Amino acid sequence: MKKGLLVVISGPSGAGKGTVLKRLTKKHDGFAYSVSVTTRAPRPGEEDGKHYFFKTKAQFDEMVTRGEFLETAEVYGNFYGTPKAYVEKLTADGLNVILEIDTVGALNVKRAFPEAVLIFIMPPTRAELTRRLTQRQTETEEQLKIRLGSALSEIAKTGSYDYVVVNDTPEAAASKIHAIVVAEACRADKNRQITENF
Repeated sequence: MKKGLLVVISGPSGAGKGTVLKRLTKKHDGFAYSVSVTTRAPRPGEEDGKHYFFKTKAQFDEMVTRGEFLETAEVYGNFYGTPKAYVEKLTADGLNVILEIDTVGALNVKRAFPEAVLIFIMPPTRAELTRRLTQRQTETEEQLKIRLGSALSEIAKTGSYDYVVVNDTPEAAASKIHAIVVAEACRADKNRQITENF
């Protein structure tokens, strides 16, 4: 069985990452989401092993000590991490694993897992990003300025990514990501065993 890819997705708030990934996984088989480890308590309806792997802080620290994470992050006092063994098992089973994380986490994953494919999802224009963020009507004007500043800071890091996909429409963006995954699977260095044994 051919090994799957680890596909790391980043992009600013308002880029439409969630919608694009829903289209991708609905239209194409062979994709699985990476499940993170977290120290936060489960919310109503969340299942261990499906939404997150729920661990105590002591268990999390032990996993860090044993080098079991591709990357970790602290968010509002809770800790999150991408479990290496889980990702390796899914890719060994031939699945393309989607990991949606921020730019800092993405670059940490690339260092720990060099074969990961980093894709940055961009809004088509700054005006469209502003429109999408404003349309939510969930933030004050000050919070919107902070979001926009954060988005521009993230966009400045796209030079460290393998691909940039502009989300004009979720359908088109999902098709581009699928095309990237197909092309990556066909790379000569990933098919050396086939060509050498021909």
